[in-house]
Amino acid sequence: MQVTAQAKVEIASQILWFGDNLMTIRVPASAGNDQISIIECRMPQGETTPLHVNLCEDEIIHILEGTMCFRVDGRIFLAHAGQTVMAPKGIPHTFRVDSADGATCLIVTQGGDFEQMIRQMSVPAPSATLPPKAERTPETAKRFFEICAKNNIQVIGAPLP
Repeated sequence: MQVTAQAKVEIASQILWFGDNLMTIRVPASAGNDQISIIECRMPQGETTPLHVNLCEDEIIHILEGTMCFRVDGRIFLAHAGQTVMAPKGIPHTFRVDSADGATCLIVTQGGDFEQMIRQMSVPAPSATLPPKAERTPETAKRFFEICAKNNIQVIGAPLP
C-alpha cells in the first residue's frame, strides 16, 4: 500500500485586534477547498458576545486556557481548558470569559463567514501588546450589526451578564 501526502506552504498567520481580543488567523478559509477556518482568540476576563445565531456555519470552540461560561440553545454551562463546545448553525449561543487571566480558544468554522466578520471589524495588531482604545458608540454598534448580517450572523439578544 502506498501512502501519499500533499503539502501546502504554510500561510503566515494574520494577527488582528477585534476590540480587546487578540485574534490570530491560523488557517484562513481560503487555504483549502473545504473553507475551514481556524482562529485563535485571546480574550480578557469579562469578554462576552451578544446572543447570536450563525446561519451558515457550525462554530466549534476549543478552549486552550481559562474558563468560559456558555449559553447554547438556552443551556448555560462552564467549559474549561481542554474542553470543546459546539454551537451548531441555526442555534442561538453566546459566551463569557470567567477566568481572571482571561481565556484563549480556537474557533473552527467552515465557509468563511465568521472569519470575514472578524476581518471586517478588526484592525491589524502591531507589535504592541495592548489593544487600541475601542470606542463603543451607537455608530460602532450599528456597523457591527450590519457586518454580522452581511456575514450570515444574526445578533438576537444581549450577552451573558
